[in-house]
Amino acid sequence: MQKHAASYAQIRENPRFQALVGKRNRYAFALSALIVCAYFSYILLIAFRPDWMARPLAAGMTINLGIPFGLGIIVLTVLLTALYVRRANREFDPEAAEIRRQVLK
Repeated sequence: MQKHAASYAQIRENPRFQALVGKRNRYAFALSALIVCAYFSYILLIAFRPDWMARPLAAGMTINLGIPFGLGIIVLTVLLTALYVRRANREFDPEAAEIRRQVLK
């Protein structure tokens, strides 16, 4: 157990690892902030402009503007998740593996 604790400490103290964690956290925070802003904008539109959100998409339609906006939030969430996973797989994970190999050799 002590061997693993020392290895973890070495990795955590590595400047490349700290830079990677900072870069990953900034990216995740930016994507999270984007989805939170979109979601709360949707909620605020529902709360303060229900008349606008209730407008039909076209004359005679029962689907109002709120439905595509709500679906857009769901699609945006899926897209941002896919963006994060793609960057994690291509950049963050290989760099973390390289740091692990470097520190543990």
